[in-house]
Amino acid sequence: MTRATTVRAVLAAAVLLVSVYITLTMSPALGLDLRGGTRMVLQAKDSGTAVADRESTDRTLEVLRQRIDSLGVAEPTLTRSGETRVIVELPDVQDPRKAADVLGRTAQLTFHPVRGPGTPEADGDKGGTTLPDERGRPLALGPAELSGAGVKDATAVFDAQQGAGWTVDLAFHKDAGRDWTGLTAQAACHPAQDDRRRVAIVLDQRVISSPQVDPSVGCDDGIPSASTRITGSFSADEARELALLVKGGALPVPVEIVEQRTVGPTLGAEAIDAGAAAALIGASATALFITFVYRLFGALAAAALAAYGVISYAALVALGVTLTLPGLAGFVLAIGMAVDANVLVFERAREECAERPGRSLRSALTAGFRNARSAVADSNVTTLIAAGLLFLLGSGPVKGFGVTLAIGVLVSMFSALVIARVLTETAARSRFVSDYRGVNGIARPGRVRTWLTRRDPRLFASPRRWLWVSTALVALAVLGIVVRGVGLGVEFTGGRLVEYSTSRPVDVETARTALAAAGFGDAEVTTAGAGDLSVRTGELDNDGEHALRAALAAEGGETAKVRDELIGPSLGDELRRNALIALAVAVCVQLAYLAVRFRWTFAVASVGALVHDLVILIGAFAWLGRTVDGIFLAALLTVIGYSVNDSVVVFDRVRELWTRNPGTPLPTVADRAVLQTVPRTVNTGMGALFILTALAVLGGDSLADFALALLIGVCVGTYSSVLTAVPIALVLERSSKAPPPVRTAGRRTAPAARRGPLDNGARV
Repeated sequence: MTRATTVRAVLAAAVLLVSVYITLTMSPALGLDLRGGTRMVLQAKDSGTAVADRESTDRTLEVLRQRIDSLGVAEPTLTRSGETRVIVELPDVQDPRKAADVLGRTAQLTFHPVRGPGTPEADGDKGGTTLPDERGRPLALGPAELSGAGVKDATAVFDAQQGAGWTVDLAFHKDAGRDWTGLTAQAACHPAQDDRRRVAIVLDQRVISSPQVDPSVGCDDGIPSASTRITGSFSADEARELALLVKGGALPVPVEIVEQRTVGPTLGAEAIDAGAAAALIGASATALFITFVYRLFGALAAAALAAYGVISYAALVALGVTLTLPGLAGFVLAIGMAVDANVLVFERAREECAERPGRSLRSALTAGFRNARSAVADSNVTTLIAAGLLFLLGSGPVKGFGVTLAIGVLVSMFSALVIARVLTETAARSRFVSDYRGVNGIARPGRVRTWLTRRDPRLFASPRRWLWVSTALVALAVLGIVVRGVGLGVEFTGGRLVEYSTSRPVDVETARTALAAAGFGDAEVTTAGAGDLSVRTGELDNDGEHALRAALAAEGGETAKVRDELIGPSLGDELRRNALIALAVAVCVQLAYLAVRFRWTFAVASVGALVHDLVILIGAFAWLGRTVDGIFLAALLTVIGYSVNDSVVVFDRVRELWTRNPGTPLPTVADRAVLQTVPRTVNTGMGALFILTALAVLGGDSLADFALALLIGVCVGTYSSVLTAVPIALVLERSSKAPPPVRTAGRRTAPAARRGPLDNGARV
């Protein structure tokens, strides 16, 4: 074993051992769409006294955190997004009505002196106001002398000894405590039963309690802050809610719920089981396929694929990445894409064995790794660009998909270039493996390569005919977009989408009739998986959703909410705009990268094929009547990476062959390059198709559209990388005046024979 192989083996063993330890000792952080719960996005708004900015939003977040802690939610997550948004995740909260009410209320709590019985004429006099007390009798209140921000703690207490029932005990901060003592000291100077001996506690312009100062308190003495108790014939729930709001204090700025998602725990558990089954079946099918194609070396690559699964899972757990449903799909998809580098290496090694039949297996394998290096790097960089754009420009679960995809790409390179290389180089040293070509799997050309070599088709004698075919496909897709329209999801249009599960079957027409009778005539009702009902409406608050569910329950019996998505119209416009920006940036970044790495004609051709793929994918969804939502956007950006990935591999081979033979016509070079890369394209595509088919069949409704989009994208991308990108490049090169590429000085050449001391260099 060489020193380089030993170093790789030690590195691979160390990483694998650490990964196994992390896998056995740590658990992943599951997103709400996998564990169940409610996710809200709150938008801070300007008020008459405060401006919504980063500082006020941070203060708002802390107030919200205190309120949520009082709700008793296990492991809540609050983060600021941008300058003025707060993302709140509440695991296991299935009915967000109460949580939304508590989080969204401004809770302006103030303490006022009472001037006497109120009259409309006294309203506004000297900064005061007139409000009805608990019994509805108007009171004239003086200006607020203390706010809820001075409250240190508030606790709901049941007073069984004195018979006061449920009360709220208050504790003030030091300065606020002195203000409270002064306020009660002034009130104590008035006679008992006089309204002026009362102190009004006002919450959101409503007097919630106006107690008399106890007769035992003397004038100018006041009540110590530690002995304050609010009474008011509260019920248990009213006392707890009041204590929660008072303790949380006032929000610095008002907030508006612009997005709300609720997922039932059953749906999350089913998604995890479906994703795990899809990963197991898809990975097994991929492993069997590459073992069949590449024999022993394919089996070793499958072993490296298993190591890849362990390492990538451990990386997700160690980095604390929250695993969402799209993220789970990205993890599964990356398994299928992980074989790409191995396939590239094995195909290049097969070429070395075919060109030089007497070459040793070790030498051919080493050359395969060396020659595939640039294609592996370029193809993975383009996928990483797509993953980075998903993270930067996506939102919510789409970010999780971008993270898992990026981790999958990086780990797949380590798996192929380190782990698989160690295993295959060690096997190549065995005489048995080296001598029996039917065992090692790369010493003989594959069936696809043999068939193509024998037929030797001239694909690009007339490249424009392929462009006409591509143009016809694009025209058909555009026709679908124009005629059928693009069905934008709630994320892009705003509104509310709720899925319900009923104990008794309810058909769509019956549900529509029941909802129309309840005042929801504009609701769109469709069937979801397993007989569930999906209801889509315009703007609908939580009380409206509760009434809608009650109308369905009248027909279907016990009705449980499976999924709930609320998107405000302003957020929908923003997401739609960001989606278009993401696509435009993705295309421009890919164009810039390819222009630097290749010729401008190759870059334009690759991006042209990319746009071709995107239009066809959107058109296919339009014809099929499928919804275009955030998950579809994740699939779309993934297709961008996959499409450019394939084009890069083809053009890398074109550049290599053209550099070796600058005088050969480019169409002939393109024919050879495509015939040499088709086996890799087919084998890699098959690995991805196994995974995607498993996701489409087993992933349920949550992943069906995602898997379908990627299935269409992989098939169209495989076609366009050969029969769209290459013809475009050939047409552009006809008008290009740039010379053929030249071999750079840094390229490795065959070493010269070493001369002896008396050798003059002459040879016969």
